[in-house]
Amino acid sequence: MHDNTEALRITLPEDLDSTLLFGNLDGNIKAVEDETGTSIILRDNELIIKGREPEKAAAIVKRLIEAIQFDPLLDRQRLNYIIEMASGGQAYDEKSTSRDIICYTHMGKPLRPKTANQKAYVDKIRNNDMVFGVGPAGTGKTYLACAMAVTAYKNREIERIILTRPAVEAGERLGFLPGDMQEKVDPYLRPLYDALFDILGQEAAAKLKEKGCVEVVPLAYMRGRTLDNAFIILDEAQNTTREQMKMFLTRMGFNSKVVVTGDVTQIDLPSGTVSGLKEACRVLDGVEGIEFSYFSDVDVVRHELVKRIIKAYNDFDRKKKK
Repeated sequence: MHDNTEALRITLPEDLDSTLLFGNLDGNIKAVEDETGTSIILRDNELIIKGREPEKAAAIVKRLIEAIQFDPLLDRQRLNYIIEMASGGQAYDEKSTSRDIICYTHMGKPLRPKTANQKAYVDKIRNNDMVFGVGPAGTGKTYLACAMAVTAYKNREIERIILTRPAVEAGERLGFLPGDMQEKVDPYLRPLYDALFDILGQEAAAKLKEKGCVEVVPLAYMRGRTLDNAFIILDEAQNTTREQMKMFLTRMGFNSKVVVTGDVTQIDLPSGTVSGLKEACRVLDGVEGIEFSYFSDVDVVRHELVKRIIKAYNDFDRKKKK
């Protein structure tokens, strides 16, 4: 039941297609109504908002109108993100974010940040030699870093791309793996290959790998190397030990960039082992030239259920600690 507070009215721009605002089966407006406990009715060229939080609903609707005028395609992920940002009163410059095309995939699709935190992360990578991206699965940490690496290579800012991650099973014991050393470690590195293939295409990525311009290697292979003129990405960094993290960070050579990504809620190290990522976030905080980007479930750009799953686990863990 909605209360009887005075209605708020919003006049729609004359050039706005109201069907884009309301969405398929009025799904967009229903999402706003559910979030704010309101009813929203279109009468002539005016929206009439009644209910529990009409001001909040009006703020969200105004953001949606701006978003549609900039880009008419309002998918569920974008809709939910705008609602969450407007509900929290958080600033979000969608024009600046959406116009920041990092590169085009091999299919010609523009690759750009989708959230304010993703935009900040990309800018930090541009402007710093070492960046840590920390947050839950699905927030684009590794994918955006790969896109930035490919762009730097194409612009001849660096000579090679090096992607690495620790070979730690996600709570499983895989036992004996057949094949040579590369075949044994490839399953651990598959997510990095997937990101590269999506951006470059499988054939182009394979050619760069053959030429030695792209390396995808386990973290253990990094010991003893000094990496100049390279863009180096350490993925799944929460599964490094403190010694591995220090070893990796000190591989950095001249004219190189390092991006470290990980999720401190998904540590697969043996019980009692300190995560190199968690420690690095404490030790290196405030060190000049190193920046940190932190993501939350708001930044998840996978299926909507992924965001709900992450939130449910976070809520469960908080209750368990009480």
